[in-house]
Amino acid sequence: MNYFEYKDNRLFAEEVAVSDLAERFGTPLYVYSARTLRRHFRVMDDAFAGSDHLICYAMKALSNLSVLKLFAAMGSGFDIVSAGELMRCIRAGADPRKIVFSGVGKTDEEIAAALEAGILMINVESGPELKRIARVAHRMGRRAPVSLRVNPDLDPGTHPHISTGHRDSKFGVPLSQVHEYYAEARALPDLELVGLSTHIGSQITETAPFTEAAVKVAAIVNRLRTDGIALKYLDLGGGLGIPYQEEPPSPAAYAAALLAPLKDLDLRLIIEPGRVLVGNAGILVTRVIYVKETDVKRFIVIDGAMNDLLRPVLYEAYHEIVPVIRNADAPIVIADVVGPVCESGDFFARERGLPAPAEDDLLAVMSAGAYGFVMASNYNSRPRAAEILVDGPDAHVIRDRDTFEDIVRGEKIVTLADR
Repeated sequence: MNYFEYKDNRLFAEEVAVSDLAERFGTPLYVYSARTLRRHFRVMDDAFAGSDHLICYAMKALSNLSVLKLFAAMGSGFDIVSAGELMRCIRAGADPRKIVFSGVGKTDEEIAAALEAGILMINVESGPELKRIARVAHRMGRRAPVSLRVNPDLDPGTHPHISTGHRDSKFGVPLSQVHEYYAEARALPDLELVGLSTHIGSQITETAPFTEAAVKVAAIVNRLRTDGIALKYLDLGGGLGIPYQEEPPSPAAYAAALLAPLKDLDLRLIIEPGRVLVGNAGILVTRVIYVKETDVKRFIVIDGAMNDLLRPVLYEAYHEIVPVIRNADAPIVIADVVGPVCESGDFFARERGLPAPAEDDLLAVMSAGAYGFVMASNYNSRPRAAEILVDGPDAHVIRDRDTFEDIVRGEKIVTLADR
């Protein structure tokens, strides 16, 4: 559920007309609904009620400081994958003791920053990383709280680019080596073994893969206990999908699928939802520049582009595209919705049926809150869009649109010798 809806044929974000936002702030424009963000967090948190759990928002999905502050105020922890994301969390007022650091390529500097901040734990993804964390911790005179990320070797049935639980993925420790790595970690005095983690992928639309992963990690936890290794946390990752076109399970069904195999473990569960919290809480508003018709095709050329929303070309992702102002008399046409970037891959939809727009009409690309702005770039020297957070009748600018000076900041013009 989200709080983008039509009122008298005008699309609203909560109590604010989207067309008014476009006039005030220009296009392309990211618009987020605070009411939707709050509701999605509560629904996910409530789904795990009765269990000892911590929701750690996977902030790579949408990392604007105001969004992080909203979740932190609701008690959220955070799943981070870089030192930059750690700094964003600290800037937004997050509790470091609720931060989990994931990712396969942590540097010495990132490990040190995490230990200095006093985060909850570092998810370890390889043997070399285990040793590196121990070395950094030793230099700092600290014990590093670590959790081993297990690759459960299963197919979650999602796009290959966002599937992380299969055997040939770069993520996690293979099942066959888990106990070997825990034994090695226990022998390193600069490490504190606090958890076990797993994450099988993103945009998963069935509960069976979650249950299968939970069964596998429960068996590992029980085996570790017999070996004298008692853990505190079980990090189950995230991955629950949202309805782009699919009909994924509800958070309650997702929670039930995870909790059933884990009911007797008596560990604190860490859940890392990302897309499911923010995906449907954001839209990309864009304006039609031209309607181009050839002898074989109709193109709707908009001012948004692949540098604003990369998902359609990167993942072949589907996003619903709707008029900001509906016209009941508009015929349905079949068209490619494309941007102005000089790439054939710069498209938002191909052969899509939608009400025929005219030049200067506004379109809304729905479900754009996750992996939208965070993947934006200045390709073709285009400014990144502004971000707006709507809360009831109020619209807040939470990121200014890039200026040309923003685009070239850090670049130097050098005068080379004549050779």
